[in-house]
Amino acid sequence: MSGMAIGLTIFACLMFLLVFRIHVGIGMFFAGSAAFLAMNHGDFNALLFTLNNVAYARLSNYDLAVIPLFMLMGQFATNGGLSKSLFRCAAAFIGHFRGGLAMAATGACAGFGAICGSSLATAATMGQVALPELRAHGYSGRLATGTLAAAGTLGILIPPSVPLVIYAVLTQESIGKLFVAAVIPGLIATLGYMVVIRLFVTLNPGSGPAGERANWSQRLASVVEVLPVVGVFLVVIVGIYGGWANPTEAASIGAAACGVLAVLRGGMRWPGLRASIIGTAHATAMIYMVLLGADVLNAGLAITQLPGELANWVKGSGLAPLVVMATILVIYILLGCVMDSLAMILLTIPIFYPVVMGLDFFGMPPVDKSIWFGILALMVVEIGLVHPPLGMNLFIIQKLAKDTPYIETAKGVMPFLASDLMRIVLLLLVPGISLWLVHLNA
Repeated sequence: MSGMAIGLTIFACLMFLLVFRIHVGIGMFFAGSAAFLAMNHGDFNALLFTLNNVAYARLSNYDLAVIPLFMLMGQFATNGGLSKSLFRCAAAFIGHFRGGLAMAATGACAGFGAICGSSLATAATMGQVALPELRAHGYSGRLATGTLAAAGTLGILIPPSVPLVIYAVLTQESIGKLFVAAVIPGLIATLGYMVVIRLFVTLNPGSGPAGERANWSQRLASVVEVLPVVGVFLVVIVGIYGGWANPTEAASIGAAACGVLAVLRGGMRWPGLRASIIGTAHATAMIYMVLLGADVLNAGLAITQLPGELANWVKGSGLAPLVVMATILVIYILLGCVMDSLAMILLTIPIFYPVVMGLDFFGMPPVDKSIWFGILALMVVEIGLVHPPLGMNLFIIQKLAKDTPYIETAKGVMPFLASDLMRIVLLLLVPGISLWLVHLNA
């Protein structure tokens, strides 16, 4: 068999393993090992040498220290109750509009995503805070659960974002530039979700009644409550992009600041601290295991020449670059029905990235193209978190809203998916949306 045939066979076998619920890190490890053995006629020496080098190179990577630090920052925010002040602030300003509390929940999810970096944690935390308020004010189960499931995806779109860190590590791209590039798409996503809510309550007035109007003293008090959270976001993002601190240093400052805020403002005590540390350890161990499996798979596919051959085939096929990109995005949407976001990034970027970098999109230089593709991939991965039937955010919200049937939650999220698709098409055709802030300080 040729290297290309072996690579395709190995990839197909990996898909087979994942269908049977084999852990994605383990599946990629065995698939990559099989590729090494097939290409070296069953000789284990090359495989063992590669395993030794890959494990050391990955776990000694200084940039990867940012992952547990961002995870810890999110855990502090989750267990420290910082989400409540964000929701109260948003509700104080727009809660008196029809559908305003749902919009406030969306804004709070965006704010929480700025200090969390995980969509699952954002959906779970804001669901606990906002769902009782939405139901108490008479919001329909479809609008309440659909809003929280969709808005939870802002946890990875609003920087800092763990999937973006993984993308940066895999592609040797700047973490700071990727974070800055995600800001405007994240704001557009937030506003798009609010527009969806407004249209929803216009067509169904009884689904989202107006709440009480807060006075200006209450609004100012709520703003004061969230200023420290805004400060943490600015320190992390501006610190990284402004060159004041590298990503690991900025994440350390952010984690420490969130810990202090959680104690002083959220009332976190020893049980919350213990839960934060254990939660960070579990999540980090899972991510690192998947990373190691992806490294072995990528090394195995590299010696089969599959990524390079595929890139050359696409380049010589005569297909328009936008058609190729659209096909890649559709594949991501389909994979999102059965895989989580981190697995999709680790599994596909080594294959799709060379293809994208080998094509010409609007005459963009390689660095711009790399950043643009990273944001596009992140937004499509985000859809997988809420796309029926297996969107993880749907199940998280469903667990909290036991009085709302799953089918209602799935229907409620559909208008938000339409907003997502419109935003992806917009970014696909206008790359400057994600690149403007990056170039502003260039």
